[in-house]
This record gives sequence, C-alpha cells and structure tokens, in this order.
Amino acid sequence: MRYIMVSAVLSAIILFSACSSNKKQENKETPAITIGVMPSMDYLPLAVAQREGFFEKQGVKVTIEKFLSANQRDIAFQSGSVDGGVTDYTSAALLKAGGFDMKLTSKCQAPFYIVAGARSGINNLSQLKGKKVAVSQNTVIDFCIDMALADVGLTPDDVEKIEINKIPDRFEMLRNNKIDATGLPNPFALIAASEGSKLLVSMDSLKYTVTGIVFSQNTIDTNSDAIKKIYAAYNDGAAYLNSHTVADIKDILVKDLKFPEPVAEKVTLPKYTNAQPVPVNDKDIQAVVIWLSGKKLLNDSFNVEDLINDLLTQ
Repeated sequence: MRYIMVSAVLSAIILFSACSSNKKQENKETPAITIGVMPSMDYLPLAVAQREGFFEKQGVKVTIEKFLSANQRDIAFQSGSVDGGVTDYTSAALLKAGGFDMKLTSKCQAPFYIVAGARSGINNLSQLKGKKVAVSQNTVIDFCIDMALADVGLTPDDVEKIEINKIPDRFEMLRNNKIDATGLPNPFALIAASEGSKLLVSMDSLKYTVTGIVFSQNTIDTNSDAIKKIYAAYNDGAAYLNSHTVADIKDILVKDLKFPEPVAEKVTLPKYTNAQPVPVNDKDIQAVVIWLSGKKLLNDSFNVEDLINDLLTQ
C-alpha cells in the first residue's frame, strides 16, 4: 500500500513538472509585441485581428496601446514602452533623423481631412486664406495642411497657424469656434461633420498616403518572425473588413476609436489591402522628406533607404 501511495505521488509530481515545463516552453515560444496607435482608422485591421483572435492563430501575442498625441506615442516608442506603432511618415523620418534606430515596414490606409468649423463661413480650401488653422507643428497634420494649401495655390504664410498638439483639443477648439479649420483623422473628422463642420478635402483625394507601421531595429533583429506573423494577422483583418459591414465592427468603432454610435453607423470604410512595403522611391515619402528638409528638420545626409525595411518582401 505504501509503495502504491509513493508511486502515485511521484507520478503526480512528474505530471505537474511536465505540465509546468510545457507551459514555460509555450510562453517562451510565444513572442509578445506591443504596438502603439492613435485613435484612427488606419489601425482597424489590427483592431479586428485582436478581436477575432487572428494574432493568436498566428502564434503571436500583441498588445495595442492607445495614445492621444503623436508626441506621447513617439516618446513611448523611443523609451521602449512599445515595440512598434502605427505612425505617419513625418514622425518616422524625424525619429530616424534624431538617431532612433527604427524602420518603416509598411503602408496603412485611412484618410486625413482638412475640416472647417461649422460657423467659420469656409466652404473651400481657397477660403482658408487669412484664417486661423490649428496644427501640430512638424507632424503629418502640418504636412497635410501645407499640401492642401499648395493644391489651391496658397502657402503656409497665407494662414495663421495655431499650434495645438492633441487631436481632441483641436477638435474641441473647432467645435467651439476658437479656430477656423484644422486637420483631423477619423473618427474626429466625421464627428465634426455630423455636427455641421465642413470636410474641405481628404488627403486621399489629393493622392497622398502618409501613414504606416514602424518597428524598432531591435525588435526587427530579435523578432522578425513575430513581425511577419503580425502582418499575416493584419492581412486577415483587412480581408475581414472588406468582406463585412460596418455593423460587424461597430463595437470596435465605438469602444476603441470612440465613435459616437450614430456616427459609427454611417461610417464608410476605406478599401483595405494586404500590408504593402514602402518603396524607397515612393512619391509620398519623398514628398515628406522634401517638406521636412525645407523646414531644416532633416540634414543633407538623410537617406530614405535608411528609413525603409523590406521585411515584407523577404
């Protein structure tokens, strides 16, 4: 009897040890990546991938951390609090020029809008001349404003730029008639439009794509397989978005992107594609580099090739 009891205890210990070992091995083999995002529709494929379990299906653990300003997101990226993020080409170029070792690995799809206040009396871009336009200086919003002005023959000197870094703050100032116009992503642009503001132009209509996904070079060096798995899940998320209705992602729009329910129901989704690498000669990244160089924010030695990673084509 004593022998049987001892054998049973030993068997239990061996079984427990085996389970613990398997769990440790599983944890060891499941990479964990944190991605920083802003409240914008360009990260929707990632949000869908998280909700639908596409990351787990690919064998990678992904945490999505949300920020309300580009500065907050970039500080987290530089400090290592996040491994990568959905960002814009201006931020990516400035981070690289500032000495942070990171790479732009793919494009994203989601429009930015130039929006005029409901009581501004502005109905087209030409009417921005002499008006107060809020920007986050040297960011993608600043770039978008300048490109939109150039499209109608205006220059940055033709408007009074007001620096307001946080998107919600710009939105509230537009809503309260403290500024005449600003640049906004969704959901803020559509919320503003639902309240009477005017969408003057989208960057899509001006043929600009200026957001993408970045990862630190350390993450690329140590977790390139995990990044490829993230992109496989991203592609599954894009396919889901293209084959489902807005009603199927209403919970994401309301909970994660903070769309009011009445606005969420009227959203038109962009056409999402599989993740695409950014070519070195891409006209949009080149336009951003020229713009930043003109503002003396990049020196002559800056090379776009140092910013781009072709992991998606490997």
